[in-house]
Amino acid sequence: MKALENLKILDFTTLLPGPYATLMLADLGADILKVSSPSKPDIVLEYEPFVEGTEISANEVWLGRNKRNIFLNLKSPDAIKIVKKLIQEYDILVEQFRPGVMERLGLGYEELRKINPALIYCSLTGYGQTGPLANAAGHDCNYMARSGNLAMAGYRNAGPAPMNIQIADICSGSSNTVISILAAVNYRHMTGNGQYLDVAMMDGLIPLTGMDGIRYLATHEDSGRESRRLNGGSLYGYYETKDGEYLSVGSLEPKFWAKFCTGIGCTDLIKETAEPSNIESARKRVREIVKSKTRDEWVSVFQDLDCCVEPVLSLQEAFDEDVQIKARELIVEVEVPCTDGKKIRQLGSPFKLSACGMTYKEGGYPLGYHTREVIQELGMDYDELEKRGTFT
Repeated sequence: MKALENLKILDFTTLLPGPYATLMLADLGADILKVSSPSKPDIVLEYEPFVEGTEISANEVWLGRNKRNIFLNLKSPDAIKIVKKLIQEYDILVEQFRPGVMERLGLGYEELRKINPALIYCSLTGYGQTGPLANAAGHDCNYMARSGNLAMAGYRNAGPAPMNIQIADICSGSSNTVISILAAVNYRHMTGNGQYLDVAMMDGLIPLTGMDGIRYLATHEDSGRESRRLNGGSLYGYYETKDGEYLSVGSLEPKFWAKFCTGIGCTDLIKETAEPSNIESARKRVREIVKSKTRDEWVSVFQDLDCCVEPVLSLQEAFDEDVQIKARELIVEVEVPCTDGKKIRQLGSPFKLSACGMTYKEGGYPLGYHTREVIQELGMDYDELEKRGTFT
């Protein structure tokens, strides 16, 4: 038995935040049925590379893992009837349209809860369902910018830098969608009642300002770039090595700092701590010393010192060679549907549950693959509906 195999979720999401949220739920056993439009491309699923010999992208095989998917033309009255029939069984719905879109289609929460009062209905957007920006377009960098986080990130003389990490999308949007749904499921278990969930990526970034956000609220003092312990105002950070690679130094606590200073041969810096009075002079000295050896030479120096010093790895080094990632089974191999047993490596789920572990049943199918199967399960005539434009 899987942790969430009793949950049936109808997924109307695109891009990354919603699909990754439902992927986490699917890996935990939830029955996910993804509804897609045949006429509106999803740019994330169209990103290269494509699985060799197929027309399906690696992203599609990853984000569609353990899910079924169908095509519906939501402008068709028949498609709306199909969703209303599905909602009697799939009693959790996740959608990622701008506010008001589902209501205009006749698929808003108030309409669907009449059919199933136990419905849990989650809307995931950039700025939420209320406020002056509710209908504004946005992407990860925009939400990061408005949340205050980027005012503390980067260097004084260069400003913030683009990041490959989708912090708003995944750390905020996907994660808070999963948390909200599971909280609502528990509430429904206690009361029998469903509810509406308003998840905004921007909202989830406010707590991520963390200690600097709390500091501002307590003192009204802003934290600029390279001004605080974790954003360049201490010796915590990254240092270039002789071979152009980098070393991460997180030696903040006194015992770790002492070991780090011993490792680089500068025991006189121990008393100054990782936040010395003359930060620029100390940083220059540490930079020069770290640049005197290659990254791997420093790895050898610090491997037994246990002082929060680690190499900055490439994806090849992390995914193919790192012993910790291998031990935690974070890269998995999954079969690609509709191929002759072809397998592909993917990012695994981070969950470790002793009684109900992860199952990577199969990768994602081409969009629309299960349409006929699902319609027939509902006892409806697929061919007749197809003639009426229900799926195109």
